[in-house]
Amino acid sequence: MRIVWYLARYHEIKMSDATVSRMLRRHGMNRLPRGTRMRKVHTKRYQKQVPGHHIQMDVKFLTFIGKKGEKVRCFQYTAIDDATRVRALKIYEKHTQANAIDLVDHIIERFPFRICQIRTDNGHVFQAKFHWHVEDLGIRHAYIKRGTPQLNGKVERSHRSDEQEFYQLLSYKGDVDLEAKLDEWERFYNFHRQHGAHNGKTPYEALREKL
Repeated sequence: MRIVWYLARYHEIKMSDATVSRMLRRHGMNRLPRGTRMRKVHTKRYQKQVPGHHIQMDVKFLTFIGKKGEKVRCFQYTAIDDATRVRALKIYEKHTQANAIDLVDHIIERFPFRICQIRTDNGHVFQAKFHWHVEDLGIRHAYIKRGTPQLNGKVERSHRSDEQEFYQLLSYKGDVDLEAKLDEWERFYNFHRQHGAHNGKTPYEALREKL
């Protein structure tokens, strides 16, 4: 379906999903990559209808190879709006509560709607200092139940998109401005990338409709 949406939006070519499927099969590209695991989700899916009512936050751990072959560790902090899938991304060198707090201040300025609640896992970067910073701003902070990452499934799924559509294509040898590249990817995700949850609309198109 993503190919169908892409052809219609960017090339004005209308084609059914069945036709796309047949063409992929003809060229031997109709299977998922080897090693891709499918799992059944046993929780009931939900989606808030009001932008800002529920923001999910999480951290993606990144490992790159530097110029001298050394491992370079970075951390992508992510916030995603449940209703629209509008996201904010920032990259840091350290995994700390201070950086989580910085992201909260960033999304308050960045998101074009009022934030009512932020939901996180129980990681150390979301503990007391972070919790009370959020609460003091008049925003509710809720923890998901331990061992249930599916309760923050939208941010988890967006990290998979980051891996497949951004980091997998990024050539990093210590000579790339990761902040600039991530900012570019964030803009593409929010304004141009068609989203399955919105039947081919982008997150900001979904936001305009809901507002």
